[in-house]
Amino acid sequence: MNTLLITSKTNPKIKELKELTNKASARRSAGVFVCDGARLCKDAEKSGIRIASVFVTEKCREKYFDDIQPVLASAENVYFVSEEVMRFVSDTVSPQGIICTASMQTGGFKPQKRKRYIALDCVQNPDNLGAVIRTAEALGIDGVIISGGCDIYNPKALRASMGSVFRMPVTVADSLTAVIEEYKKTGIRTFASVVSGTAKDITEAEFSKGALTVIGNEGNGVSPEVQAVCDEKITIVMRGRAESLNAAQASSIIMWEMTK
Repeated sequence: MNTLLITSKTNPKIKELKELTNKASARRSAGVFVCDGARLCKDAEKSGIRIASVFVTEKCREKYFDDIQPVLASAENVYFVSEEVMRFVSDTVSPQGIICTASMQTGGFKPQKRKRYIALDCVQNPDNLGAVIRTAEALGIDGVIISGGCDIYNPKALRASMGSVFRMPVTVADSLTAVIEEYKKTGIRTFASVVSGTAKDITEAEFSKGALTVIGNEGNGVSPEVQAVCDEKITIVMRGRAESLNAAQASSIIMWEMTK
């Protein structure tokens, strides 16, 4: 274990960690992502994800010793940092004092008959992305497909998922239309969720034989190209004066209906 205390913000390890926190391109290039906080680091380790490096303050090690000891023990490198350095690299207002870098998960999953999936078409808000994955796990959705939009390893998305991103089957797709065509060949019915008076009421949709439902971008909804290849358009009928719901709220209702 490295016992040297890092106190400089210009330390090469700290500069690299800061870049990984802030830039999706840096994360993709290195093949690692950043977990900020005791719970997220613990969830990553418990899920069997390889922990590359841990940055921790002495105060955090004392306060959360039982929770973080497995993380420290499994890490390839452990660096002690000052409270000032931790505040510099963390993107939280009140950091707990531990950050780890972990290897990105590779692979994905293939469609299976009679299973239920949710797909996100260019969802941009990391809080929405994380909340969708968390809800998908809670409601028993069989997999989440992400195409475009926010990086799944965005620190805000990771925190919003509350560790669900480590446990849920998640795959990132370059072409959502190609994914939809693949799922249709498996016999899975595909739905585009839209805001439209002509779309089918979601409560009348048939999900029991397997389904893939697409949630759209916060501003533009499901793209016309994706809508065109889906079997059917569905909508959440609004009873009040609200015109729409945000992606996380809409997906929660849709996934509830899918798994009823």
